[in-house]
Amino acid sequence: MQLGQSMSMRMDQRQILTPRMIQSMEILQLPLMALEERVEQELQANPVLEIKATTDPLASRAEVAPTDVSIENGRLSQAADGPSAEEFQRLDRIADYLENEEYSPAYRPRQSADSGEERFDAIANSAARSGSLLDHLIDQWRLIDTLPELRQAGRAIIDHIEPDGYLRTPLTDIAASTSNPIDRLQIALRLVQQLDPSGVGARSLSECLKLQLDALEDDEEYAEGHDFDLERRLIRDHIKDLELNRYPQIARATGRPIDELKRAVRRLGRLNPAPGRAFGIDEAPPVTPDAEVFLNEETGRYDVRMRSDPSDNLYIRKRYRAMLADKSVEKTTREFLADKLRSARWLIEAIQQRASTIARVIRIVVDQQQEFFEKGPEYLRPLPMIQVADMLGIHVATVSRAVSEKWIQTPVGVFPLRRFFSMGTTDASGQEMSWNAVQEKIRKIIDEEDKQKPLNDDEIVEVAKSQGIDLARRTVAKYRKLLNIPTARQRRAY
Repeated sequence: MQLGQSMSMRMDQRQILTPRMIQSMEILQLPLMALEERVEQELQANPVLEIKATTDPLASRAEVAPTDVSIENGRLSQAADGPSAEEFQRLDRIADYLENEEYSPAYRPRQSADSGEERFDAIANSAARSGSLLDHLIDQWRLIDTLPELRQAGRAIIDHIEPDGYLRTPLTDIAASTSNPIDRLQIALRLVQQLDPSGVGARSLSECLKLQLDALEDDEEYAEGHDFDLERRLIRDHIKDLELNRYPQIARATGRPIDELKRAVRRLGRLNPAPGRAFGIDEAPPVTPDAEVFLNEETGRYDVRMRSDPSDNLYIRKRYRAMLADKSVEKTTREFLADKLRSARWLIEAIQQRASTIARVIRIVVDQQQEFFEKGPEYLRPLPMIQVADMLGIHVATVSRAVSEKWIQTPVGVFPLRRFFSMGTTDASGQEMSWNAVQEKIRKIIDEEDKQKPLNDDEIVEVAKSQGIDLARRTVAKYRKLLNIPTARQRRAY
């Protein structure tokens, strides 16, 4: 065997993602608030990049008018003299525009010297986060006047209480891990169950509701109107019957009329089956729509107004470009500035491209989903992402990134952009319906049913078929569960 080295040439094609392409994909996928954080990080790390203060970071930047975009032969085309065309030309010339410090996009929100104070006021007026259930219980337990050994046992119990307020760890397991005898833990548990919120430390749903009834009975004001004997019996003996809506069986077992049972159940409905969830729950994160859809009164069509993004006010300081061109500046300094200038240009161009792509996608969504905005969710049409990608002449993965975690504000509410993309079916008349629209149709059928004789899944299939929608029973059952709608027996009103 002989080893040797040789040189050869060959041609092949490889898909290589440059750092610039990777950055563009990352920027495209970011929601607006995350994009603002990303820009803030770049401002801290890149000295050549500056941003002009604005009054409102959500001020409208531009309207994407329907006349600027048309669909010809299944593809998207744009008017040569429309704002969208100017936007793409500006993107092509981004490097040239960045060569002067006065560069700014065509649409820029007004500046205000008070913007810093407004942001500070918003932060100061924000509600503080609530503490965890564990902290809340420990703070109360410190004030309990009891023996040291009971205090230690109670603390061991509190450590095993789960976030929803239940104690699901058996006392025998706590005893084995803490060397506390069972009788001591039982006494300590009764003390822990007297803490706020009522029902904490319960080992079952029945015990949780019973503890809350006991607390209500001790309060004269809140106890008024309660039939505690009946309510305790219901939660002790008939929890499963209540879950399955078996009022006739409960009436026979208790000797009480159904009307009294229903009133008692309404009172029980005020109790909290998971008392610990009121603590330590993070509030829903704020949503910032990337665009607003509104009805144009003049044309009678829906237009799109894009919200401003941070690149509208980003610019590169002129003094650093001058330093880069100055040969008297040290080579290492000029190399550093060249790297930072290149990074700043890439960031601004990526943000501009993000806004352009999202605007084009939203424009197609609005054109395709006119009936949704006019008549409601039942008229949502199927809109596969691959269809939008073909119309725009881009890859379907780019559309997926463009709609990821993006929201739009519409006359009928704020919706995630991804909601408008789904497959679907056709009704008897040949009209296309998305699966989301089918869900809404099932919900409407159930809302309009006779609650004394609710429809089962087979009957819902027949009603939908009479309305021109052919569904399988398993499809109805699947979507009913997704909508958190109980079975016909559980929906029956007595």
